Amino acid sequence: MTNIHATALVDPSAKLGANVEIGPYCVIGPDVEFGDGVIVHSHAVIVGHTTLGAECKVFPFACIGTAPQDIKFKDEPSTVTIGAKTIIREHVTIHAGTGRGHMATKVGAGCFLMVGSHIAHDCEVGDNVTLVNNATLAGHVSVGDGAILGGLSAAHQHVRIGAYAFIGGMSGIGADVIPFGMAIGNRANLCGLNIIGLKRRGFPREQIHELRQAYRMLFSNEGTLKERLEDVESMFGSNSLTRQVIDFMKTESDRSFCVPNNAVTPNR
Repeated sequence: MTNIHATALVDPSAKLGANVEIGPYCVIGPDVEFGDGVIVHSHAVIVGHTTLGAECKVFPFACIGTAPQDIKFKDEPSTVTIGAKTIIREHVTIHAGTGRGHMATKVGAGCFLMVGSHIAHDCEVGDNVTLVNNATLAGHVSVGDGAILGGLSAAHQHVRIGAYAFIGGMSGIGADVIPFGMAIGNRANLCGLNIIGLKRRGFPREQIHELRQAYRMLFSNEGTLKERLEDVESMFGSNSLTRQVIDFMKTESDRSFCVPNNAVTPNR
């Protein structure tokens, strides 16, 4: 049974699933669609071509689906899609895509977006991603499954952050961060692998050990990045964790790689 507070402004054209709850003074636009069990607390604004999956929770003063902060935006009918069971805390902002981008901003399932975090236009955020308070993603940023971005961190436009990466609080990310990598600082440097996160998620010890060996090879000062990547692929390419790193580094990108302090900045 849907429960809409008397002070909420819900457009009649909005599509609401079963057991949806909408609190006081919310604004829900005509092209919005909610899955079953969505809960929207008071004063939230959800507009545009926006879809929330089942059992999402939206807290007060969140703003989802509004126009992007892009002066070239011309009211094109771009979208925001958010996966099931994602939690969106107070003052979170998620902007619609643009015609120059993918026409879509996507957030996966099971994400935890803490107070004041921001996801800009055309971002693609995987499942089970955590954005800690005031973490911000500029336009066109890609974040892999299970990544954690610390409080007050910021990712530059077009940056890619790999799966299960960990970004330290107050870090400025201006370059791609490999899957399972840890990056800290302004501008951030790679400072190892997210070993604790890997162990918590139950990855086998042998795979983690090989990933550490591959990491040391990739960011040594011997040879070129291409040569090191080829060596890692020949030695550890069958390891599923290392394969994710290899494929990530082989994928074309607009940004360089985030590297350790003692590593030579690699050319593509």
